[in-house]
Amino acid sequence: MKRNIMGIAAIILAGISIVGTSWKAVEAPHTQQQTIKNIAQDSLYNRYILNLYHTAHLDSAGLNEAVFEKALTGYYNMKYSGLLHSKSILTIADFDQESCKKRLYIIDLNKKELLLNTWVAHGQNSGGDKPTAFSNNMNSNQSSIGFYLTGEIYFGKHGRSLKLDGMDNGFNSNARERAIVVHGADYVCQESINQLGRLGRSQGCPAVATKLANQVINTISDRTVLFINNSEQRYNSQFLNEQLAATVALNNEEVLASRID
Repeated sequence: MKRNIMGIAAIILAGISIVGTSWKAVEAPHTQQQTIKNIAQDSLYNRYILNLYHTAHLDSAGLNEAVFEKALTGYYNMKYSGLLHSKSILTIADFDQESCKKRLYIIDLNKKELLLNTWVAHGQNSGGDKPTAFSNNMNSNQSSIGFYLTGEIYFGKHGRSLKLDGMDNGFNSNARERAIVVHGADYVCQESINQLGRLGRSQGCPAVATKLANQVINTISDRTVLFINNSEQRYNSQFLNEQLAATVALNNEEVLASRID
């Protein structure tokens, strides 16, 4: 009797095993194809990033490739979300670097060109030459990291200025209420570096040299992306979907190539 029961159990287990194996065999090709497709797309996207990085001479300008990749991923996620207008401008303020270095990069992605590389100030309570503390809080006088969308041009106490909307909840979402804007400042200059060993500091705004303010504002206005980076901070964003960025970027490259042809 026991032998019969064991025999029946073995047959049932074998049947289950065959069904399970046959189900996996049917599903495997689709999964494998998708995996191969994703790997191929990632490889093309990485090649695109490297090509853009070197063609625009971002390496010689001092921008870290990983920082550029992060900013670029956010740009294409925001483009996919319909947040951007027609300009292909990406601006990066790399607060991994000291203020005495030219750590603001304005890049035309379609032209693969670095338009401007210059100084940018950080908040007075974020640190000395190199910022280490960041906040989204009112009256903190600290910089806020993350992705921004450029807003309206207006005239304020610093002259012609550009409003910013912080796009990352908890990191920079209070930017407009805090009056975090792009403006010119006399303390962003070589003289300040010579006297202080660093740039002067703002109340949290990414301030630029007074003589360059109009150029910067004109170039990055009209709903373009500004990314303020600090790699030492614990940061996450809905705009860091690499798979989505790869799809949008490669489609964009195909469109540009077809226009040239």
